[in-house]
This record gives sequence, C-alpha cells and structure tokens, in this order.
Amino acid sequence: MSAIAAPSTTRYGLTLGLVLAGTTAISVGAFLNGNRVLFYAGAALVFWGWLRLRTAERRQLLIAIGVGAVPLLVCPPILSQDLYIYIAQGAIAHAGLDPYTVGPSGLDGVLTDKVSWVWENTPSPYGPLFILLMKSVVAVTGPHLYVAALLTKLLIASGMVLLCATLPGLERHLGGSNALWLGAANPLVLVHLVGGPHNDLLMIALMAAGTLLVLDGKPVAGFAVIGFAVAIKITAAVALPFLVWVWAAQPRRRGFITAAGIGAVVVAAVFGLCTLAAGVNFGWVKALGGNSLLIHWLSLPTGVGELFGVIPAARVVGWALLAGIIVVLWWRSRAGGPQAIANAAWALLATVLLSAVTMPWYFTWPLVLAAGFRFRPAIVAGASAWLVIINYPNGDTGLYNWWWVLLTAAVAIGFGYRVRREYA
Repeated sequence: MSAIAAPSTTRYGLTLGLVLAGTTAISVGAFLNGNRVLFYAGAALVFWGWLRLRTAERRQLLIAIGVGAVPLLVCPPILSQDLYIYIAQGAIAHAGLDPYTVGPSGLDGVLTDKVSWVWENTPSPYGPLFILLMKSVVAVTGPHLYVAALLTKLLIASGMVLLCATLPGLERHLGGSNALWLGAANPLVLVHLVGGPHNDLLMIALMAAGTLLVLDGKPVAGFAVIGFAVAIKITAAVALPFLVWVWAAQPRRRGFITAAGIGAVVVAAVFGLCTLAAGVNFGWVKALGGNSLLIHWLSLPTGVGELFGVIPAARVVGWALLAGIIVVLWWRSRAGGPQAIANAAWALLATVLLSAVTMPWYFTWPLVLAAGFRFRPAIVAGASAWLVIINYPNGDTGLYNWWWVLLTAAVAIGFGYRVRREYA
C-alpha cells in the first residue's frame, strides 16, 4: 500500500486495540444518551488508530475496519437520528401509504414515534430502491423498533463491504496508494456512515463499484450499478455524464452519443424496475427540497445568505453556480480516463458545498472517488477529523458555537499537520 514499511505485528496489535477501544467508547456513549466525554475520547482514539494505520497492508486495513465497525453496529445511532426516519419511511410504505407524500406523522405507531418533530411532516426524498429496502426491513421485523434498527444498520453496513472490495480497483486505475485508508478506514466514513448510519454508504459504494466497472471496460454493467446508486439517492447521478466520456474514450469507441444513449437507457431501466418493485411513483422529485428548512453554514450559499439575510436568493445563486461548474468540469473531461473521474470527484465536492443544505457526511460523496488518486492526504485527513467532531453525539450541530468551532478546527489542523509530518 505504501513505500513506507508496514507496521510490525506488535505495533499493529496496539493500533487495532486503539480503533476497537475508540469505537467501543463511542458505542457506550451512545447507549448513555450521547455522552460527550465518551464520544470525544473515543473519537480521539479512533483518530490515533487511523493515523497509525496509514502504512498498514490491505489485509490489516480490512481487519481494522471490520473490528472498528462492530461496536458501531450494535449501538444507538451516533451523530444523527436519521436511522429512525428511514424506519418510519419503510413503515409508511409497508402500510400501503405513499412515502413521497406522507410524512411520519401520517402513521401512528412505535416505528414512527422516535422521529424528530422537525421531520414529522416531511416526505421521503430517497429513491425507490431505498424505499423498497426499508419496506422489506419492516416486513421482516414488524413493529419491533430496535430489531428494525439493527437490521437497518447491518443493511447499510453491507455498503462498507462493497466499498472495501471496490476501492483497491479504483486505486489500480487511478494511480493512488491510500484508497482503503482514505475511503473506508477514514473515521468520517466509519463513524458517520456506519455508526450514523446513513444510506449515503450504500449510494457511494454502488457509485464506486459502477465507476470501477466502467473503468474495467464493462460500461453497461457499470451504468446499471450506478442506476441502483441513483435509486438509493439521486446525488449519484452527478457522476454519470463524466462516465459517459470514459466509456466513449475506451478502445472500442462507440462515440459520445451512442455511449450517452445506451447509458441513459440502462440507468432509466434500472431505476424504473426499482420503482415498480417498490410500488411507488416519482414523487421523490417533489420531496428533494424537504431538508431545505435546515440552516447550516457548511453550505456556502446558506452561510452567505444567513450572513446577509438573503438565504433564498443566495441558494438560487448557489444552484446556478453549481450548474456552471459541473458543465465546465464535464466539458474538460472529454479525454475520458482518470481525468474524467477526477473531475467527477470535483463536481461532487462542488455539489456538497453549493447545495442548499450540507451535512458533514456528505463529504464522503467526493471522497470515495478521490481516494483512488495519489495525493498528499494531510488536508483530507484534517478535514475528515473536523467533520466527525463538529457535531455533538446526539446529532445537534456545533456550528453555531464559535468556541466549539475554533476548538475543533484547532484539533483538526493539528491532526492534519501530524499526518503531513509523519507521512510527507
């Protein structure tokens, strides 16, 4: 994985212990109603362990990821309460109601009671495949909330398995050397997406797998897999136009129009089959803006808009700027190959920063593709650390506590500097 020697057995054992102790502390803290001392102490141990894993071999990284994930799978949700929203949406669909028009308040019962009041009347913005998966979870577990929570965590964690299987292939094509360390062992992925949990893990894993298939010269299969990613969460569609250039530039050239046409048909077919299987319609389109009531300045337009009191106007400008950036990046990807994937990662980063609402775990969208490239990881490592600790363990944001922002930023900068110093 690296020109630097892999850690010795003793050093690796200690590192594995740090990761396990860290995620166990986080898990115990979650059982204690989001105990902050345990969470941040556990996060510090996880960061320390992650830093020491930088030179680990692939097998060692995979073991560390698995060991670290286990405590996070059996505890209550961490840094977010989205898990209960997912279960409620599955219950709504299982009850024969339309999750794209009915919010959790429209169905009384134990599976909807734990949804925050903020989201009680918010329909689902997720794709039909995710609705089908959550509907199936509820069909299996019935009205047993905690069994449904565990099964949902395990279902989402399957994305980590796929991601770990995919990242080495992306690294092979894109010339990197740290893909598993940056894209899977990263606490931003492990704590937020597994511990959260968030369906973004399924989306980015499918998006990465589809990208690898296209790079491997299997574009039809690749576009089909990304179709499933889009059917989890629409964000994965940002990568599609860039992958058309990759397909069009491959040895058996079909031309852009042919590649785009076939790719569109494949994705539409997959999405349509998922829609039929879930028994829903295209109402998710209207529900996409449901979280826009949140005001988080991780979103640049929202932050600027809040500063000057013009949030709606700033968000419109943000969307227009995002569209222009994506078009420019897409046009510069005509040669296909790694450059197109790099531009897709930049486009996903722009999507994160310029959307109306940005959550810390959204930064995993560009990370999964960027992890395949070779670059100095200090900035990404520092930013990842900050995105884990900026929220409080119960999911509330610390972004409006300026002392907390400065403190966590200092910790993140120090961690990034340590990565740079250790592995320059």
